[in-house]
Amino acid sequence: MSLLALLLCLLQQLCPHGAPHACAPSTPAQVRATLIAQAVAWDAAIVRKDRSRIEANMAEGFVHIGESGALNDTRGFLSSVLDQRLEITPYTMAQLEVRVFGDFAFLTGTTRLSGRWQGQPFSTHYRFTDTYRRHRCVWKVVRVQITPISDP
Repeated sequence: MSLLALLLCLLQQLCPHGAPHACAPSTPAQVRATLIAQAVAWDAAIVRKDRSRIEANMAEGFVHIGESGALNDTRGFLSSVLDQRLEITPYTMAQLEVRVFGDFAFLTGTTRLSGRWQGQPFSTHYRFTDTYRRHRCVWKVVRVQITPISDP
């Protein structure tokens, strides 16, 4: 057995699911830009009701924590945002901060969300925290929590 074959065999014993994934080096600014672009694209997909793009940004085990504290898993969240009775007006994030801690990142900010529910207009202002995890070099959102902001 060659030395290379022996090393490959040993590596498979240590990493039964394949070699560990080495992500391409990124600067903090590149990681921040990637996360912001991904979050903006996700919001746009939600407005368009683009199920495949919404799901593509969600990690396994995703949980949305609503303003009442209610928990929604992936299926519940998708059911809510894809409901045809809901029309969301395009929106932007404000006061956006991105904090990265290794393979986890926290995006926090505020949003003024408006649209129509069952034909009736609605408007809400909230603070959010989106928690992203990098797994196999890909960032995906694992948790979203929103808290209403009372406007004076």
